[in-house]
Amino acid sequence: MTGNVQLTRLGLFDAKVPRYTSYPTAPQFSGGVGAAEFTGWISSIPEGSDISLYIHIPFCRRLCWFCACRTQGTQSASPVRAYLDTLKDELALLKTTLPQGLHLSRLHWGGGTPTLLLPDMITELAETIFDIVPLGKNGEFSVEIDPNEIDEARLDALAAAGMNRASIGVQDFDPEIQQIIGRIQSYDLTKAAADMIRARGINSLNADILYGLPNQTPKRISESVQKLLSLAPDRVALYGYAHVPWMARRQSMIPSDALPTPEERLRLFETARKLFLWDNYAEIGIDHFATTEDGLAVAQRNGTLKRNFQGYTDDTAVALIGMGASSISRFPQGFAQNASATSEYTKAIREGRFSTKRGHVFSAEDKLRGRMIEALMCDFRIDTAEMLTDFDVTEAELNSMYRQAADMFEGLPVITNTGFEIPPKARPLTRMIARAFDAYDLSKAGHSSAV
Repeated sequence: MTGNVQLTRLGLFDAKVPRYTSYPTAPQFSGGVGAAEFTGWISSIPEGSDISLYIHIPFCRRLCWFCACRTQGTQSASPVRAYLDTLKDELALLKTTLPQGLHLSRLHWGGGTPTLLLPDMITELAETIFDIVPLGKNGEFSVEIDPNEIDEARLDALAAAGMNRASIGVQDFDPEIQQIIGRIQSYDLTKAAADMIRARGINSLNADILYGLPNQTPKRISESVQKLLSLAPDRVALYGYAHVPWMARRQSMIPSDALPTPEERLRLFETARKLFLWDNYAEIGIDHFATTEDGLAVAQRNGTLKRNFQGYTDDTAVALIGMGASSISRFPQGFAQNASATSEYTKAIREGRFSTKRGHVFSAEDKLRGRMIEALMCDFRIDTAEMLTDFDVTEAELNSMYRQAADMFEGLPVITNTGFEIPPKARPLTRMIARAFDAYDLSKAGHSSAV
């Protein structure tokens, strides 16, 4: 790996850059995309295609302080029930718009806490969805599961509905760190949830863990990773904690003076990374790990790995449609995002219209740059032949972009006979190098640390 002196000189430890789960990134979205565009884009999906569906459940029993997601707390089932009714109405709108013969390649319930849904709600929502568009032959139905908010009855309902991949948020197993971030979740509780999931024949298990948390040390993160490995997850996302209290006010509960420095964050990441590699996980992109049989690892080997709002994916569907407050959809034409406030979202659906609030229409340049950035984030290289075949660009224009990016980083990225490459020693800089291909002004977006 490139030494810290050079990384410091290149600005890694000071930079704030996007995670590039989309291009352009969400802060660039505007009000120029509304319900009419959203409806038109859905209608233009070719008949018989595979699509993905994301269902957002924004409720949590408690609001974890580290979380920057769009969520709201509730202690009763009544607001969840009311929201489910709105979701069903939104899905009914979708049914009138979707072309014929579609199948789901991916169905994901995220949040918030989808497992706040009671068993009958789970069954009701799943039946509504599959009445509109069935799960394809090799389709995945995944659900984010909070070990604090799951039981046998809800898991029975999810398994009966067809869930075949579960995702568990871990964050960190250290009790002191859990206390500081407002997320109490013991190892025993987490293991019990994983055991219940597998007991129902659901063998694909994802897990999220964070580095860069307050009071985290290499020793502490080692212990948490080793506990996580004992659960044998198929896929792990090792995310850097993004401390953005100006965007997520609850994060002001976390003492900023307890946060590791950027240099310490890199050490924490490397400590965890080595443990996953030593346990024979394949390294996927910048922050995921997977068993060699997992779909992400297969996609990486095949060169079909993609990037979306959940991170890395092996999904190749023509469109991702988001349902629920704040959900984002991606079409070949652009992005569309629903109203973030549950009240505004609900009002639109009750009036019989989609709640699309903002988005972005792709230009030809967006498509080119978006694919270049995705290629760097997934494969650490840009293939010139692919760019020339798929986009209206010349080899001279590509080489000019390559040279500019290479010069910005002291030649660490390599211009090769086939394109542009980030060698292993420069991979801590991947998001910064990707930014060199971003044509938008990022100065006011408030992105997270580059490491």
